Amino acid sequence: MFTDVFLKESSQIIDGLDRMSIEKLADTLLQVRNSGGRLFILGVGGSAGSASHAVNDFRKLAGFEAYAPTDNVSELTARTNDDGWETVFANWLLGSRLNKNDGLLIFSVGGGNAELGISANLVCAIDLAKQNGAKIVGIVGRDGGYTAKKADAVVVVPTINPDHVTPHTEGMHGIVWHLLVSHPKLKTNATKWESVKN
Repeated sequence: MFTDVFLKESSQIIDGLDRMSIEKLADTLLQVRNSGGRLFILGVGGSAGSASHAVNDFRKLAGFEAYAPTDNVSELTARTNDDGWETVFANWLLGSRLNKNDGLLIFSVGGGNAELGISANLVCAIDLAKQNGAKIVGIVGRDGGYTAKKADAVVVVPTINPDHVTPHTEGMHGIVWHLLVSHPKLKTNATKWESVKN
């Protein structure tokens, strides 16, 4: 049964996640918050939806000043139309005066690959962050692509079944970021239902 297969793969992926990579990601995010930096969460496609949700959680539960460029569709499409898709995030970050105290959190299946022209907008944003000394972290799939090569901390979601790389990676984005905003190092506010007594 497909349901059994998919859920078993999910369980194997969770078991295979590198715990120390997650802890390093939490420590790096803590450095960003402690320095007064902002957290910019970048994702394309389904990962853009995850970025929007994660902004809420990092702001509300973990005390970050966090933003996702994809939350403003007017600016996103204007920059795409006027400047091009590859630079849409980098130019948005320039407008936000990205600096050495800030951080990027990348949600991506492939992590970006300039040679193949896949998620080149993430590649440009990562290059800009490197130039400005901002921290870069990511939760990515496969081999992590450009994000894994350039990030200060990255969690690479293990590939259990190549036919399910995208759904599993995007699902793990949610699990790992919810772990992070629940982590004692980062959590500053209680979640609602846990604070309500029966």
